[in-house]
Amino acid sequence: MPNTSKELDKNEADSGQHPREDSEYVRLVVSNEPTADGMDVLQPQPASRSRTFSWWIKAFVCCIFAIILLLVFLKWGVPFLFEKVLIPIMQWEATAFGRPVLAVVLVSSLALFPVFLIPSGPSMWLAGMIFGYDFGFLIIMVGTTIGMVLPYLVGLLFRERIHHWLKKWPQTAAVVRLAGEGDWFHQFKVVALFRVSPFPYTIFNYAVVVTSMKFWPYLCGSITGMIPEAFIYIYSGRLIRTLADVRYGNHHFTTVEIVYNVVSLIIAIITTVAFTVYAKRALNDLGNRETDMEDGSASYRGGLQIEKLPDEKR
Repeated sequence: MPNTSKELDKNEADSGQHPREDSEYVRLVVSNEPTADGMDVLQPQPASRSRTFSWWIKAFVCCIFAIILLLVFLKWGVPFLFEKVLIPIMQWEATAFGRPVLAVVLVSSLALFPVFLIPSGPSMWLAGMIFGYDFGFLIIMVGTTIGMVLPYLVGLLFRERIHHWLKKWPQTAAVVRLAGEGDWFHQFKVVALFRVSPFPYTIFNYAVVVTSMKFWPYLCGSITGMIPEAFIYIYSGRLIRTLADVRYGNHHFTTVEIVYNVVSLIIAIITTVAFTVYAKRALNDLGNRETDMEDGSASYRGGLQIEKLPDEKR
């Protein structure tokens, strides 16, 4: 019996040291639930704030670096381009070619550069510098019209390859698909918006052949969309030539000329930004409207249909 009482006392002492898990003491004092230290893991850590701060520091440093590069380019790069590139080209063109031959050269460059995905902006600048707003505009429009027709015809020969190439960039394919849907006026409007928007028109000339785009709305929309860009290139080319004459010639700006050029530059910048923003918003509205009306997969099949190639060629 004494041993039994001792064992009972020992068991009670052990039970006092190790209370049951379902007791109030266990739940309040020695709970098995996650502690505050464990909950801290779920809370946002200061490391995220430090990463955000470091990102802003990097962005600020990059902006400062970009501003320094811009100032260096304006200080030494622009004079170098004027003296070593622009002035020699203008002098060589003035002496090596007559105006009719130079017009043919510019039209040929504007027609062939888009076929090889080469930007034709320098040729437009030269047309504006040398021929002005009247004949320069005619040269630009003739050359760019040919430069938009040739890639379209070449793209028809490689239509299936272009289709498979666009599958690698579904977002680009979805944007291009907008141009080939709807009636004649819809296609004309979308192509004109593409010409004004920042979408690369050299790629658009080839990519549009995989849609249901007809030739005449493509041509008319392309010509309409190129008119604002032509005037902007002509104006910028004339401004570059005027600055070159002031920098290396005997011409001096009067107060009226300074005001005129400053106001014209501001108008040109505002017009370019306005056309770009309007075209981008219009294309986004068209895309959102189409997404609401059609299912995504069905609309993609309707936009890029390889099985219709033989019929469309005929």
